[in-house]
Order: sequence, then structure tokens, then C-alpha cells
Amino acid sequence: MWIQKEIILKSRNKGFHLITDEILSNIPEIKKIKIGLVNFLLKHTSASLTLNENADRDVRSDMGKYFDEIVPENKNYFEHTSEGEDDMPAHIKTSLLGNSISIPITSGRLNLGTWQGIYLCEHRNSGGNRKLLITINGES
Repeated sequence: MWIQKEIILKSRNKGFHLITDEILSNIPEIKKIKIGLVNFLLKHTSASLTLNENADRDVRSDMGKYFDEIVPENKNYFEHTSEGEDDMPAHIKTSLLGNSISIPITSGRLNLGTWQGIYLCEHRNSGGNRKLLITINGES
């Protein structure tokens, strides 16, 4: 069985945001899958996806601080600045983290570790709504 749908994630400010519940609320079909795989593709070049700690908010804050330190804004060597000083650093951060993740499905649920959650990593100061393409393949 194949299922594919595109959803719109709500707009968020710059930072690392848990979106697991928002995603799951948009794919009730997953409950029918006994064994399978789901791929999430964020259709943007200035935001990314990753799996990480879903319990302690400090992890998300620390991730933001670290990425802002290794890829700072307002550097005079950036030529691509027509869309704002945060845009080129956002592209680099997206390349570092990636914009696609795949997760196994077992007995109608994402087969995540105990403390894992899906993050939307918003690298723009105001990124707007984000499109997420979800492709599920599995047996019911």
C-alpha cells in the first residue's frame, strides 16, 4: 500500500520545534499499517528536519545556539543576501541537517526510540508555513 500527501506545517519562529504530534494528526492512515516505512520531505531550502530529544526543552535551545554559532548571520563573505541576512546561513544549516527523514512503522505507529521526536528546524527568523510531503509504504 502506498499513501502520499502534502501537509502544511504552521508558521514558527526561528528555532528547533517538536512537530511529531502535528504530523501524526495529519496521517491517521498510519494506524492501518502493520509494517512499513514513512518518508518525510520538507520542501524548503531554509528549514530542515531531524530526530532528537523530545523531553527536555533545553536540547532544542542548545541546538539553536550551536547552529547559530557555527553558521552566524551577517558575515561579509556571504554574497546571497537579497532575501535577507538570515537566508544564506539558513541554506547552509539545511544542508548540514538535511530536509528528509525516513522512519519505520510498526503496528500502526512510528517506531521511534523512547526519547526521540521529529524536529522542524526553522532557520529563518520568520520562515512562514512549511510544506511537508509524506510518503508511506507498508502492509496493512
